[in-house]
Amino acid sequence: MDHLSYKTTHANKATAEKNWVLVDAKDQVLGRVASQVASIIRGKRKVNFTPNVDCGDHVVVINAEKVKMTGRKLTQRVLFTHSGYPGGQREHTPTQILSKHPERLIEHAVRGMLPKNKLGNELYRSLHVYVGDQHPHEAQQPKQIKF
Repeated sequence: MDHLSYKTTHANKATAEKNWVLVDAKDQVLGRVASQVASIIRGKRKVNFTPNVDCGDHVVVINAEKVKMTGRKLTQRVLFTHSGYPGGQREHTPTQILSKHPERLIEHAVRGMLPKNKLGNELYRSLHVYVGDQHPHEAQQPKQIKF
């Protein structure tokens, strides 16, 4: 029996294959979409998943303005931002965010599900969220995934 037949392979930046995936957020629950997208960005669905390497796919999310939240979260939940200056803390509800910048709601949810380190910052760059069903990544031929 060959002892090398059970060798574990680890992905690295050169061997990681990054594909493009399209996700339609229309009438989907925010948290459920965000957790699935974070899993794809992280690369957990791949056979050669390595925790310390960016081996996930690029994800394009369309129809960000049509995402749903269950219960009374649209009005009661409060999201905080801070400008970095004294007194720079602001409070926003998801209703306010959806009216001005709907893509930021999905970005915030996915960002919170990624690692809080340099790898998480690098993984976050693989997320592309757009309002409406048009996006500028047609040349990459993203494969559509339904949840």
